[in-house]
Amino acid sequence: MRDYDLIIVGAGPAGLSLAARLAQAPLRIALIDKEPRQNLASPSYDGREIALTRASIERLRTLGAGQRLAPDESAPLRRAEVLDGASPYVLPFTDRRGDEPLGALVPNAAIRRILFESVIEQDNCDLFAGQAASIESIDENSAKVRLPDGSQLTGKLIVAADTRFSALRKSQGIGARMVDFGRTMLVCRVRHARPHDGIATEWFDRGQTIAMLPLSGNQSSFVLTLDAHEMAAVRALTDDAFARQVERRTKKRWGDIALASARYYYPLVAVYADRFVAPRFALLGDAAVGMHPVTAHGFNFGLRGAFALGNEILSAQRQSRDIGAPQGLRRYEQGHRRATLPLFAATNAIAKLYSDERPLARLARGAGLRLMNATPGARRLVEASLSGAHA
Repeated sequence: MRDYDLIIVGAGPAGLSLAARLAQAPLRIALIDKEPRQNLASPSYDGREIALTRASIERLRTLGAGQRLAPDESAPLRRAEVLDGASPYVLPFTDRRGDEPLGALVPNAAIRRILFESVIEQDNCDLFAGQAASIESIDENSAKVRLPDGSQLTGKLIVAADTRFSALRKSQGIGARMVDFGRTMLVCRVRHARPHDGIATEWFDRGQTIAMLPLSGNQSSFVLTLDAHEMAAVRALTDDAFARQVERRTKKRWGDIALASARYYYPLVAVYADRFVAPRFALLGDAAVGMHPVTAHGFNFGLRGAFALGNEILSAQRQSRDIGAPQGLRRYEQGHRRATLPLFAATNAIAKLYSDERPLARLARGAGLRLMNATPGARRLVEASLSGAHA
């Protein structure tokens, strides 16, 4: 039996962020993950590029992680544009307070690496890599976790950051609203002849959604969303045939295309937990809120949640209160729900509308872009969410 104050299950970006937030606290932290230590220390590129808001960039620096990024691992996001079908109409989003970028594009693997490097230097955190954790018991005084070798860890609070399909969430009787969009997302890097000028483009077209996210040099992250049947045909293409298809799908907007990475495929399933907390238990990251990627807020919400929960834990510790007490957990839940639920609902509505090919839906899409452009207040709210001004 080993005693800790906090047990975090899941050493992904959200779990690592919480551990890093508590680096200076006089707490004993156990961090458990199924992946071997080497995989956590040197995560493989997985195709995903994270659009960090300015607030998230600052939070990563606060954790001592942002400074660890190599110069070519971060590309500025200066502008975002939304297109609908063959219409030449463009809905732009920019920073209206000056020339500052809306945020930055950073590989998910790089974010995981820099957070791991920060956490592994902490004196108050023990890593249990290559271990699957199950909850043994929870009572009014403590919580116990069992590891595969039969050893037990006890703590005042268990935090589950074990993906949007969280087994620990289910073990505590917490349900979740899961929205399966019935589509598959392909992500990869491409090189292109024409410059992107730091512009992220979201293009809703007949039967497909395309995004081109600006990376360093004349490279972009190409994101394609299709139904499973169409995606199967894309999977079968050779690299050269795939590059030619990207040119056709993007109408050569970026000129000649060459594939610059492997192709990665992910099912599109959004998740929102019915509750974020239970006795001596809290959900974090995708285990609490797993976003559709169309508004690029998944990790931004996970990082925000890590700070919100971390602040509650720090406050309890400073005041000699129980870090697993229900009052602090409820404050975390209420605040994180207020911050995430409106955009979760709006994101799902947008994703459904822009994948609906019925004539009325296509008409609504075009009208919606023009209405947004004609309503400065609404567009400023979107721009604020992109930069994290209200995070």
